[in-house]
Amino acid sequence: MSEFIGRFHPVLVHLPIGILLVACFFQLLAGRQKYLHLQHAIGTTLFWGMISAVAACITGYLLAGSGDYDETLAGRHQWFGISVAVVSIVYYVLHRYTIVTRLKWILPVALIFLLTVTGHLGGSLTHGSDYLTGSLNNIAGADTAVISKPIPDVQEAVAYAAIVQPLLQNKCYGCHGASKQKGKLRMDQPDLLMKGGKSGVVIEAGNAAESELIKRILLEKADEHHMPPKEKAQLTEKEIALLHWWVASGASFDKKTKDIAQTEKIKPILLSLQNTVVEKERITDVPAAPVEKAAEAAIEKLRDSGIVVQPVALNSNYLMVSFVAMARATDKVVQLLAPLKKQLVWLKLNDTRITDTAINMIAQCNNITRLELGNTGLTDEGLGKLSTLQQLQSINLVGTKVTAAGLLKLKDLKMLRSIYFYRTGVKNTDWNLLKQAFPAATLDSGGYQVPLFDTDTMLLTKPKNQQ
Repeated sequence: MSEFIGRFHPVLVHLPIGILLVACFFQLLAGRQKYLHLQHAIGTTLFWGMISAVAACITGYLLAGSGDYDETLAGRHQWFGISVAVVSIVYYVLHRYTIVTRLKWILPVALIFLLTVTGHLGGSLTHGSDYLTGSLNNIAGADTAVISKPIPDVQEAVAYAAIVQPLLQNKCYGCHGASKQKGKLRMDQPDLLMKGGKSGVVIEAGNAAESELIKRILLEKADEHHMPPKEKAQLTEKEIALLHWWVASGASFDKKTKDIAQTEKIKPILLSLQNTVVEKERITDVPAAPVEKAAEAAIEKLRDSGIVVQPVALNSNYLMVSFVAMARATDKVVQLLAPLKKQLVWLKLNDTRITDTAINMIAQCNNITRLELGNTGLTDEGLGKLSTLQQLQSINLVGTKVTAAGLLKLKDLKMLRSIYFYRTGVKNTDWNLLKQAFPAATLDSGGYQVPLFDTDTMLLTKPKNQQ
């Protein structure tokens, strides 16, 4: 019963903060003649602030008894909270009997200080010790997303330290870390993680299906036992797959990734963590060198033909051209790009009727960084002509007739970082060859599938109209 009452603390704790702050500011403002009328409201706000502070202290004391919080931090928060209640009582009594005149500046300032410190300690208990400083790190540009930290060689990395621990830190430590241990479970240290919590062990090394950690993650989001709680940031499919793999393989804290058995389903997920290095490289798809403005007449001619032309950024003369509203565009229409050869950096020709002939014009636009040719008549012959585009970083070839032989004609493009070739003539057997030819690029062949685990089940039932 005491724990049930204690759970009202998060609801009640905000009342004294708001009400007492109002009373303090009324007291400070009432010293001026034009705010003298606020004097009449100070007594009422102090009274209800005092009552709510006492109620918050009682519920907070009962909640602290649950053992879910760090004792040292909870103790500091508790004593500062009691100080707020005591000072607010003294403040009210002195004001009630008009003895506050000599202390009319000291008490409000002291109470504001106590409320600030108590609130910060409470926030640290709930959100972690970096509750306040974490936001400052974000403002300063610090990278707080630990899971996105590049792994130079995922196979040589210690699996727990490089993959699992950052994941747990982002999604679990808020409730099961150093300052807060819901259900008496602490996950920020290996021995405490394996020890488990109030409900027992949460990891059965080598048996993910029976591990409480995995079971709760896989519960429906609406289930009260689902983890993380539905109001918190949820684990992605990739993160779930990584945790499942780590637990199922023995939950080792010191083995390197290469020393842990890997299924065909987990290998590409592990590789994707290593590919984040490519994503972190400082490459911009808009040239740094300035360029003169394109002729307005040429731009208007394109727009009159139904082609979208617009600057890639404010105060930039570089252009993006899209044929999205002109699906019937042919090779002849592409010739209208000739006056924009220097300014054109992004070109979208998806779902048009262009063929290899149009590539002769595109190949002259040496500043192109993004090129979309999906679902066009492009073949290997035309693709080879694009080898002159030394600034090309991304190319979309989805739904074309190109093959691996055509793609290899682009292997000397050092800036190329993304190649999309779903539903093309590229075969599965070409994958390793292309990875060797484009080691710095992300190869996207589409056809994504979510990993299927042994614990996944499907229940088949007969339709109601069948017997």
